[in-house]
Amino acid sequence: MARGGFPNMGGNMAQLMQRAQRMQQDVARLQEELNSRTFTASAGGGMVTATVYGTKIVESIKIDPACVDPDDIEMLQDLITSAVNAAINEATETSEREMAKITGGMNLGF
Repeated sequence: MARGGFPNMGGNMAQLMQRAQRMQQDVARLQEELNSRTFTASAGGGMVTATVYGTKIVESIKIDPACVDPDDIEMLQDLITSAVNAAINEATETSEREMAKITGGMNLGF
């Protein structure tokens, strides 16, 4: 091993540690921002709309009264499930995309 650090790292471990700390701070800041952000998706042509926080907690569900048919509750359940899942997927994909910008695409488990 070369004197002053790891081979092929230019010997400047302090600089590497500073970059890692900056990345960690940026990731923490982004996680906080994403967690408070809302993501909205709809199903059935807008008949059901779901909004979730970045934490994947449901904020609200809006249902157009026109799609409420007591004889077809199953369709309404499917629309709700679809809208919630789409909003959660949007939150997840946005989080992964934004984290990749900070981490350079490295999967660090965030």
